[in-house]
Amino acid sequence: MTNESIKSALESILFVWGDPLDVKTAADLFNVPAADMLHILRELAEDYETRRSGLRIREADKAFQLCTNPENDDYITKLVTPVKEKRLSQAALEVLAVIAYKQPVTKAQIDAVRGIKSDRVLETLMKKDLVEEKGRSKQIGRPILYGTTRNFLFTFGFESLDELPELEDIGSLTLDDDPEGLELLREVDPDQLTMPLSEE
Repeated sequence: MTNESIKSALESILFVWGDPLDVKTAADLFNVPAADMLHILRELAEDYETRRSGLRIREADKAFQLCTNPENDDYITKLVTPVKEKRLSQAALEVLAVIAYKQPVTKAQIDAVRGIKSDRVLETLMKKDLVEEKGRSKQIGRPILYGTTRNFLFTFGFESLDELPELEDIGSLTLDDDPEGLELLREVDPDQLTMPLSEE
């Protein structure tokens, strides 16, 4: 297959698939090297940008997802009945911020930063696929390590964790593309995130 044929097929796949498509999965599907597939997907994303399409292909952590052009959000909002706004609690935002900036991190370390237990909040963030287990610490008892998910990157519009905003800007983060309409509108005190993490 030519690159153009692969691009055409990828457009159809991304449309039907809906979820982020991993480069390796796409490469295996077309039996091409992963490096070549990454190049093709990025070319396809650039094609959408160049022709100012109403759709965009968004990349995060070497996975790609078809989404709408943010420039058209106002028109989409007028057509679609607004979803009842839901917000993450102050506690959830604090835990998510600690994990995002300190990962991989144990629950005890999160609790040490916040000065309060985070069990229920952590469970909520995992159910929303914003946080996941990343392995085990080498500390005594080998506690679970937590980190953010790929969905976290897509939800916030980041390609990688390197694009996380400065700590003083954490309160302005929004979950514009979250399917449940979640928005992070509450502020987190940046000083909380700069506290040293205690060992278990």
